[in-house]
Amino acid sequence: MIQELSISVGAEDEKNSGYISKRLYDELKKTVFPLPPKNEVSFVFVKRSVDARHGRVKIFLRYKAYIGEKPGSSLGKVPEWKKADGKKTVIIIGSGPAGLFAALKLLEHGIKPVIVERGSSTSKRKRDIAGISTQGNVSEDSNYCFGEGGAGTFSDGKLYTRSNKRGDIDFVLQLFVHFGADEKILTDAHPHIGTDKLPGIINRICELINEKGGSVLFDTKCIQLITRQDGDKKTVRGIKAQNTVTGQVHELTGDKVILATGHSAYDIYTMIAKEAPQALEAKTFAVGVRVEHPREAIDLMQYHDKKAAERLGAAEYRITTQQDGRGVYSFCMCPGGFVVPSASAPDEIVVNGMSAARRNSAWSNAAIVVETKPEDIPAEFEDEAKSKYNCPALAGLLWRKHLEQLTAKNGDGQKAPAQRLMDFLEGSKSKDLPKSSYTPGLVSSNLNEWLPPQISTRLKKAFREIDGKMKGYIHPDALMIASETRTSTPVRILRDKDTLECPQLANLYPAGEGSGYSGGIVSSAMDGINIAEKICNS
Repeated sequence: MIQELSISVGAEDEKNSGYISKRLYDELKKTVFPLPPKNEVSFVFVKRSVDARHGRVKIFLRYKAYIGEKPGSSLGKVPEWKKADGKKTVIIIGSGPAGLFAALKLLEHGIKPVIVERGSSTSKRKRDIAGISTQGNVSEDSNYCFGEGGAGTFSDGKLYTRSNKRGDIDFVLQLFVHFGADEKILTDAHPHIGTDKLPGIINRICELINEKGGSVLFDTKCIQLITRQDGDKKTVRGIKAQNTVTGQVHELTGDKVILATGHSAYDIYTMIAKEAPQALEAKTFAVGVRVEHPREAIDLMQYHDKKAAERLGAAEYRITTQQDGRGVYSFCMCPGGFVVPSASAPDEIVVNGMSAARRNSAWSNAAIVVETKPEDIPAEFEDEAKSKYNCPALAGLLWRKHLEQLTAKNGDGQKAPAQRLMDFLEGSKSKDLPKSSYTPGLVSSNLNEWLPPQISTRLKKAFREIDGKMKGYIHPDALMIASETRTSTPVRILRDKDTLECPQLANLYPAGEGSGYSGGIVSSAMDGINIAEKICNS
C-alpha cells in the first residue's frame, strides 16, 4: 500500500529527521487504520516547496509512505535509444531543448536526426560569450542565444513549468538527471540546474545523438527552405545551410523538417515570410527591464529573518499585477544570480538573468515586463512589415528590434543603460550607480526619456504597487537595467493542432519557443517530444 502525506515544518526543523518521521507517522494515523508498526513503513521524499508569506517561513514537504512493500526508485526507466538505420531522416533546425528532445525521441524509433545549429559548441561558445563581457564583441551566430543547447545552456536552467497538460514533466526531468543533473530537480517545487552544470549535460545529450547515428552540425546556419509547389501550398524537402566559418553553402534533404530555432532568430521569421507570409501571425509578448537588488535585501523581504537564507538559500519572488489594461509581471527570477548580456547582434543591447547551481552571488534579479499586444505596436512598424516582407505579422518583431537598438544608442557598446529604481520613479537621472553583477558595465541613463511610454508608465505604477506588497522593494540600491525583450517571441508560426505540421508549408513542423508554442526549457522539450512522436507515427 502507498499513501501520500504532506506536512509543513519551520526552517529550523527541516533537517531534523527524527522530528519529521514522527510528524509523518502522526499524519499517517489520520488516514490509515489499523496503523501498521513503524518497522513496516518507509517514507520516501517526493517534493519540497517554501512559503515565505505572512511573516513566517513554512516549508511544505510531500512524502510517499510505503506500507508493507519496498519503495520504488525515484528514477523512471530510461528509454532505449536505437541506432539510426538511415531509412528515414529528419532535419532539426536548432539545438535547444525542443530540438534535442525531439532528436532523442526520434532515436527511440531508429529515425536519424540531423541537427543544424548556427552557433558553436559549448567550448567555443564560452570564449565568444566571454568576449561580450570583456571586449563588447557580439558574434551574430555564437552568443548567449545561439549555440549548442540554445539559449538555455548559459541560463539558470529553470525547469519549473505549469504546462502539465502538454506532456510528461517527470519524464523530461528524469532524462536531465540521466544526463547528469542533480536528483534534487525531481523533488524541488521550483527546480533548476544552474548555468555551471547545464553545458556538461547538453554535451552528453549531443554525444549520445552522434553515437546513435544522428549528427549535430555546429556553425551551420539555415539560410533557405528547399520547397516544391504542390497545388495551393508548398512542401518542404530540405534546407540550404551555410557554414558560418567557411561560408560554404550546401543542401540537406530529409523526410521532415523540425523548426526549433528559439525566439531570437529574426532571419528565420523573414525566411518564412518570404516562402509563405500567411504562415505567420502576430502574438502577445512582453518587454521591460531587469531589476537587480542586493541579494540580502530580497532575502530579508521574503524570509523576514537574516539567518533564514543560510538555511533556505537565496529567496525567490514572483510578481503579477494589472496596470492600465496590461499585465505587468516578473519573469525568470534569478536569486543569487547575475544579469548577463544577451544580444544577438552588435548594434543592440538585450539583458537576461542567470544563476549558478548554488545561487550564491551577492545579487538577486528578475525581469519586470509589460504585456504587449499586437495593437500596441506603432503603425509605422506594421507599414514597414508590409512593405519589406508583405507580412504585417512581423510588426512586433521589427518594433522589438527597434527597442533593442534604441537601448544600444543609450548605452555604450554592451555597457547597458541603467538607473536606480528610486530615481526612475522620481524622473531623474542617477548621479551614480550601485555595484552590479552585469560585467560589461553600466551607463547612467534616464529611462523615462526613451523607454516607450506604454512601458515606462506601467512600470512606475507597478513598482509602487509591488513595494506595498513587498516592503522595501523600492530599495536605495535597487537597479533597473535595460532592456529585457526576449521573454517570448512576438510572432507565431502556424501549425495544425492535430498533426502539428505547418498548413502552408507541408513537412515543416514548428517547435518550441521560437514558434510561439512554449515558454521555457521543460515546455519546449515536451513540445519537441510531441512533434517527434507525430513524425514517428506518420
